[in-house]
Amino acid sequence: MNVENLTNLLENVKNGEVEVADALQSLRSLPFEDLGFSKVDHHRQLRTGYPEVIFCEGKTESHIAQISERILNAGHPLLATRATPEMYDAVKNINSNAQYNELGRTITVRQSESDGIPGILIISAGTSDLPVAEEAADTALMMGCAPERLYDVGVAGLHRLLSNHEKFLNARVIVVIAGMEGALPSVVGGLVDCPVIAVPTSVGYGASFGGLAALLGMLNSCASGVTVVNIDNGFGAGYSAALINRLSNK
Repeated sequence: MNVENLTNLLENVKNGEVEVADALQSLRSLPFEDLGFSKVDHHRQLRTGYPEVIFCEGKTESHIAQISERILNAGHPLLATRATPEMYDAVKNINSNAQYNELGRTITVRQSESDGIPGILIISAGTSDLPVAEEAADTALMMGCAPERLYDVGVAGLHRLLSNHEKFLNARVIVVIAGMEGALPSVVGGLVDCPVIAVPTSVGYGASFGGLAALLGMLNSCASGVTVVNIDNGFGAGYSAALINRLSNK
């Protein structure tokens, strides 16, 4: 149940349009619904402003479908990350509106088709970083933002980045995704006056150590205003960017 639905329910009880017993029945799934294998947190949107997100790795197709069904029945939008095509098929069977981003590995069901709040720019260093970038973009989109993408502009060809400098000027927050040595966030951080969220990816040869080299490089950035999330954590970056963007838009 979201804030709007709960407000309407309480108003209807106050006006005598809904019996207290009926309202209590509607609230029985708060703060969570116990499925045995999972406790679905329907209260999360009331606490944090956005409902529970499903992290799909380690779960079965049946588990994903059941959790998705409960989230959607509660009137929430659905975002599932690190999903396989088989998991998408399971969700599609319960909701025909489900969409699958094969590159970003996300399953989404939107409850509204609003344009979203502009202000987020998502930059990837290379094409190999796009799965993480698309996860970040879908996350921001589902949180009511309209992210702009700028892909394959890494430091190996810095002119590609600089030729798009005008895109930085309209951004309230920038997500920069890079593997290898992870240098791109420092470059961007030295060009802009907004927060930069750096995402190291596991892209790279042996000495990149699965993204550890990029992570350490970003943590040691000399550019002010750069913060770092975990390796390959496009969801965390997109979520944080959306929170910043929404606050900036108030």
